[in-house]
Amino acid sequence: MHLPYFSLRDYFFKKYGKRVQKITVSLPFTCPNRDGSKSKGGCSFCYDGSKPLRIDSGKDLKIQIKEGIEKAKRKYGEDILFIIYYQSYTNTYGSLDYLKEVYNTALQFERVVGIDIGTRPDCMPEEVISLLVDYCKKGLEVWVELGLQSANFETLKKINRAHGVSDFIEAVLRIAPTPLKICTHIIVGLPGEDKRDFLETAKLVASLPVEGIKIHPLHIVKHTPLARVYQKNPFPLLDFEEYVKICADIIEILPPKVVIQRITGEIEEDLLIAPYYCSPKYKNKVIKAVEEELKFRGTRQGSKASRSYLLNKAINS
Repeated sequence: MHLPYFSLRDYFFKKYGKRVQKITVSLPFTCPNRDGSKSKGGCSFCYDGSKPLRIDSGKDLKIQIKEGIEKAKRKYGEDILFIIYYQSYTNTYGSLDYLKEVYNTALQFERVVGIDIGTRPDCMPEEVISLLVDYCKKGLEVWVELGLQSANFETLKKINRAHGVSDFIEAVLRIAPTPLKICTHIIVGLPGEDKRDFLETAKLVASLPVEGIKIHPLHIVKHTPLARVYQKNPFPLLDFEEYVKICADIIEILPPKVVIQRITGEIEEDLLIAPYYCSPKYKNKVIKAVEEELKFRGTRQGSKASRSYLLNKAINS
């Protein structure tokens, strides 16, 4: 089925001609807003560093990758390729020797075509960028996932990001001239924000040289600082229909070549407080509803692309 946006599956199939499966791994990293170097407590919405559930960060990395590959082959068959996704905490926040060790592990497995590094915009020093570029020179596709979450600086302070919007822009502009690919994370529905904020964040991303985006609805997860705030003084959350329409608005703004890697987010029901549609059983329903909304409007990704994107396209054509 032809989607009204450029999905990750379409991107991989266009480039490799077959399925590429991300193998998620978890390592005992931390973050500068957890260890006290910038702040403590981490992002207010974050549950345990976004560690994937059912994956033990203490387990040997080779075993994690091997088990992930075997599971993917059982589900999708032998003729697939893999990208190793370093997800939990900040995966560039360590010594160069350690980073090189964990990234090199991906090279030991056949049919691995790339690595995907989850990190923060304030944790991309030049030496880390150079290290990651070396993997591109070895033939790997390298994605860097930068958490922005919001283009509203006051919101970033409230959720304890401990970095600014300028840090994000600066990191993007330093990475952009390299062969690394940038994927931006944004959250729709953060407390105190409205539709204008959500679209302003999308417009900022659309105006910058990024190759991908993950769009997440805010969901309240047990045992997080934000959960404690919400349970004491509940604030409005986007309902299903509101999120679907706003997500469609954002997709219309994004340039056609930006790979939309996610349009929802979910966590197991026993950890989810609200909203209900952020449980795994609603994932496909959210995705389908966004697709149907775009089709109903007769629009698609890029229908309302920003002037800055169109200007850049004209200059580079």
